[in-house]
Amino acid sequence: MSIIVIEIVAVIVAAIIGAGFGYAARKRTAEAQIGSAEEEARRIVADAEEKGETKKKEALLEAKEDIHRLRQELDRDTKERRSEIQRQERRVVQKEENLDRKLDSIEKKEEALARKESRLDKSQQAVDEMHEKQKTELERISSLTAEEARTMLMAEAEEELKHEKAMKIKEYEQQMKDECDKKAQDILSQAIQRCAADHVAETTVSVVALPNDEMKGRIIGREGRNIRTLETMTGVDLIIDDTPEAVILSGFDPVRREVARIALEKLIQDGRIHPARIEEMVEKAKREVDQRIKEAGEQATFDTGVHGIHPELVKMLGRLRYRTSYGQNVLNHSIEVAHLAGVMASELGCDVTLAKRGGLLHDIGKAIDREVEGSHTTIGADLAHKFRESKDVINCIASHHGDVEATSVEAVLVAAADAVSAARPGARRESLESYLKRLKRLEEIAESYDGVERCFAIQAGREIRVMVKPDKVDDAEAAALAHDIVKKIEDELEYPGQIKATVIRETRVVDYAK
Repeated sequence: MSIIVIEIVAVIVAAIIGAGFGYAARKRTAEAQIGSAEEEARRIVADAEEKGETKKKEALLEAKEDIHRLRQELDRDTKERRSEIQRQERRVVQKEENLDRKLDSIEKKEEALARKESRLDKSQQAVDEMHEKQKTELERISSLTAEEARTMLMAEAEEELKHEKAMKIKEYEQQMKDECDKKAQDILSQAIQRCAADHVAETTVSVVALPNDEMKGRIIGREGRNIRTLETMTGVDLIIDDTPEAVILSGFDPVRREVARIALEKLIQDGRIHPARIEEMVEKAKREVDQRIKEAGEQATFDTGVHGIHPELVKMLGRLRYRTSYGQNVLNHSIEVAHLAGVMASELGCDVTLAKRGGLLHDIGKAIDREVEGSHTTIGADLAHKFRESKDVINCIASHHGDVEATSVEAVLVAAADAVSAARPGARRESLESYLKRLKRLEEIAESYDGVERCFAIQAGREIRVMVKPDKVDDAEAAALAHDIVKKIEDELEYPGQIKATVIRETRVVDYAK
């Protein structure tokens, strides 16, 4: 047991001794590592201090180099500026020297001029003395003062110049007048030759051919109801006489006459002639005439080369196809005026497009002058302004009869072309125009009363048929209206023979069986 204890104690002592030796060994190792680390740290610090010193020296060196470079640049700039200042100083000195020399020269010239002026003053004084002596001698010889002599000479010279001036002016005026007349005649003759037009006097009757004479009876109808309906609907007088296979339509309004002609031809082709069919055909004929009016206006713009006109103006232009002026077709007249004005504008170097446009539209007011009060020039100018035509075109329309002053050469050419077209032999007939005006006035008198729906002058102006609104005019008032119309016609119109006034009051009720 004691042996075991001894062994245990020996083991413990050995362990303690081993631990002491291990601790000492580890301490020496740690101290050695700490020493090497401190040495490494001192070495790193030394290297860092050495590098920092090197960087510091390099930075100082670069700063010195920059300072040296900037100092050199500043010295160079300073030298350049100093050189420039020196050059400017030399130029200023040279200019001052030049100015001094010029001043010396000017002073010398002034002195020379002063001496010359002095000599001239003396010479002028001598001349004045001599002039006074001569003037005194002349006054003594002529018994006239200088002012009286001057006045006499000026009067003689003025009279002589006035006579020569008058002679020259008269000569130039005559020469200019001869040249202008010759030039105008040449231009007009060329325009007339280049725009030759046929003239057919418009009439107030149309003839409708019939397939046979039996058709006359069908047109008249039972107790004349067909012919009365056709005359009432169209306002045209149908003349059925002994003329073989023909019916004559008489009326002063060409549009109504054309509607009646087309309707009658359609009725003859259809064969069914009765009041209801007549009304239907008349309505179709009106639509067809409206289409022809539109096509006529479009064709007129195409023939004259005038484009961009408002569609409503084109329709009104087409209505001129059925309008006459002293027997001359107004649409053909307008086309001819456009061509004439265009040719003359081309010869004179003016605006051909404006001249043609003004010529084509110059009588546009006649399309509605039977519906609107005023002259056709005023109505036409208002229409052109309404549909945004230019001021020059409006002036061409308003001034072509001299009512307004022309503001352009083209307006004068339109007026001249209008006169040339109207003055062609056979172009117009005065009697027809006065006759149409009388018929127009006859219808206007009847339409001026309240309750009148439509009215037509027929029988060559020997009868006026007035259709009244049955809800506004009764039978008694219709009789009074006929009397009033006749009385007003007697007071305001001059006419041969007598005029029959017929007031028609009709009540019509329409219904449909379905």
